[in-house]
Amino acid sequence: RVTMASAFRISLKPEVSDSMTHLMVDFALERRTLQAVKFLPVPKAPEIDVAACLVADNCITVSWRMPEEDSRIDHFVLEYRKTNFEGLPRVKDEQRWELIDYIKATEYTLSGLKFDTKYVNVRVQACNKAVAGEYSDPVTLETKAFVFSLDSTSSHLNLKVEDTYVEWDPTGGKGQEKIKGKENKSRSGAPSPKRTSVGTRSPLRGSRDHFTGESYTVLGDTAVESGQHYWEVRAQKDCKSYSVGVTYRNLGKFDQLGKTNSSWCIHINNWLQTTFSAKHNNKTKTLDIPVPDRIGVYCDFDGGQLAFYNANSKELLHTFRTKFTQPLLPGFMIWCGGLTVGTGLQVPSTVKTLQKSENGLSGSTSSLNNIA
Repeated sequence: RVTMASAFRISLKPEVSDSMTHLMVDFALERRTLQAVKFLPVPKAPEIDVAACLVADNCITVSWRMPEEDSRIDHFVLEYRKTNFEGLPRVKDEQRWELIDYIKATEYTLSGLKFDTKYVNVRVQACNKAVAGEYSDPVTLETKAFVFSLDSTSSHLNLKVEDTYVEWDPTGGKGQEKIKGKENKSRSGAPSPKRTSVGTRSPLRGSRDHFTGESYTVLGDTAVESGQHYWEVRAQKDCKSYSVGVTYRNLGKFDQLGKTNSSWCIHINNWLQTTFSAKHNNKTKTLDIPVPDRIGVYCDFDGGQLAFYNANSKELLHTFRTKFTQPLLPGFMIWCGGLTVGTGLQVPSTVKTLQKSENGLSGSTSSLNNIA
């Protein structure tokens, strides 16, 4: 008996002649065994179908196909990473690949994303029981979205602002005076009622006075100048009064959202009894619908539409129609409570569908909608 190296763990039975003049090893059984082995080929690289890929509802659906039929594919692996560059992924200054393994279908939906970058790179590889193939050519999907923070440098000093969260501060901003002591020294006298305005540039920090008086307002730090954008707002359950809308940059420090001809908003008042209304140019339209716990804001700058939605059900709450002539800043007013703003969101497909349907209906706008 001849035994090969232990790593192979194969025992061979030799055939010996009567004269013992030579020794012959019979590989016939092993040869037949090896010839019967079915070796799996390395899978070919999948091809991503860019036309079938979809970016909507804060999700990315990636679709791909194999260049030829291969029934031995066991699963696929998807990798993606965020980037601000168009075209193929760049090695320098890139984030690492995020991996999704064991995908059985030829498409996959990445959900619950926040699009804080402009693009996403994706690539796919096919795997059988034995080996993984080459990755597909990476493709770049555009995920451009409106991302902004709240501008604490000009907010009312009764408001405590942290990035995308604002809260009523009953101390009257005393907790912030140490940080903004230099600015607060100018507030020792009676505030002048004269309205101030800012230039046409984006509101850089320190570029305008703080809101004061009863204008408990904070604005976003990024302006909408074109395109279609969407963001959401969630109020605390015990919030007594708040407004959500947009305004031109010339909103005075004593002005309230919806009380000027350059601002539009919906207002919720939970003091004593709940009232829900749309406001523009100091005119009010009562909305006889329940107040949602999360409000979606859709702004079509070029199309002249500002619409508010129930962010959960995507029910349309109210639409303003006008021609926007200046860049718009997201605006928020709050008294006794807190607001959380969700940015970096794609325009939901349901909202797009509702907007198309509404545009096809005549006479469906309210009396406030056509006020410029």
